[in-house]
Amino acid sequence: MMSANATRSATTQGAVPSLYLWVWRWHFYAGLFVLPFILILSVTGSIYLFKPQVERWEERAFLDLGTRDAVSPERQVAAALAAKPGMRFNHYRLPRAAGDAAMVQVLRGDGKQREVYVSPQGAVLGSLDPEARIEAVVSRIHGSLLIGTIGDRLVELAASWTIVLILSGLYLWWPRPFALAGTVWPRLRLRGRALLKDLHRVTGFWIAGLVLVMLASGLPWAGAWGGAFKWVRAELGLVKGRQDWKIGADGGHAGHHGAMAGMAMAPAEVPAGLPLSVFVAKAAAEHMAFPVLVLPPHAQQKFGGATAGVWTVKSEAQNRWLDRRVTYDPATGAETGRSGFADQHVLDRIVNTGVAWHEGQLFGLANQLIGVATAAGLVAISVLGVLMWLKRRPRGTFGAPAAVPRKASRGLIVLLAVLALLLPLFGLSLIVITIVDRLLTAWRPAGRVRIA
Repeated sequence: MMSANATRSATTQGAVPSLYLWVWRWHFYAGLFVLPFILILSVTGSIYLFKPQVERWEERAFLDLGTRDAVSPERQVAAALAAKPGMRFNHYRLPRAAGDAAMVQVLRGDGKQREVYVSPQGAVLGSLDPEARIEAVVSRIHGSLLIGTIGDRLVELAASWTIVLILSGLYLWWPRPFALAGTVWPRLRLRGRALLKDLHRVTGFWIAGLVLVMLASGLPWAGAWGGAFKWVRAELGLVKGRQDWKIGADGGHAGHHGAMAGMAMAPAEVPAGLPLSVFVAKAAAEHMAFPVLVLPPHAQQKFGGATAGVWTVKSEAQNRWLDRRVTYDPATGAETGRSGFADQHVLDRIVNTGVAWHEGQLFGLANQLIGVATAAGLVAISVLGVLMWLKRRPRGTFGAPAAVPRKASRGLIVLLAVLALLLPLFGLSLIVITIVDRLLTAWRPAGRVRIA
């Protein structure tokens, strides 16, 4: 039952008491569920925002080696293959700057990758396992919690409920009556739970839009949502051509570009025709954004990788607006195709712009800092919400906002139906949680609560 004080408080704020408490109750449950996911995803997402800087630090021993006595790309590839017997050449990454090492990716027969770094003089300096690199591990934690498909679905479910958390929070945030203090800026003169509430409300208001964009831009590579989007994109004929981002537990950030097929392959050398150096020179002349890959016709890649039968030069810049691809005939070196961001369908351009924003690379350092601030703000309002709950919770009770009998209005039903349609895992979980909530309410009624 709602206390008399709660009733008077809700009424004086101009809210319909039952609707306000109903929204507050679901906001409360959503917050408790997503809290551990918010902490994990915010930390890992913030680290991933700085992928270019972290990877450059990992490759620091392979930079600024000088260009004197430089050898051809063919010699560099031969050195890499000699250092990794039984593996095959898959692609060549141009150095970021003159004097840096080239990266030669080689593969085993089972598709296992290795990045071999070869100096301009042809010396093998070292190699890295791309799956063990810092950002690759962070990406797998961020995308699937290191537990595969189950983790991918949990992350998507948490993202869906966080969207609901933000939308319900905006409803609860709306001042009744309107006042700037406590709405747009916190009243720092307050103390205790009142101050926590102001900080929670105001911070949530300022980051709500950024959080919604961040969450929405991550859904296209989530397993359930991304799979449905792929079906709509392809099966309904909305977009022609390949999709250059991967979906599900094996996708995530690491799958945006050049995701490996993971298939068994027979050993192969650089194909017959013009030598690699010809296509490396063509790639350098294009002045594409780093990293720039040169892929032979046999390269085993998907989602924006090589094109069978031709040499492919492409940029894998995380800022998708800078991505370009040019293909060449192996025998003559003649250009056979060219494409870039502007050639994509408008739907793909929207998704790829969202991907670039989500990864902090749409406009450089400012984008990264905004992403970190968004994650920090989301963590802050989550922690503040827990502190408010602990201060409000009567001793010996769970302290959930009281269940208020309410006949669902047509508008509310439509809103929930739309959210369930747009966020299918939210819709399924809503049914389950509603059943559990009613069982818990019948077993142990909630304690007295306060709104103010």
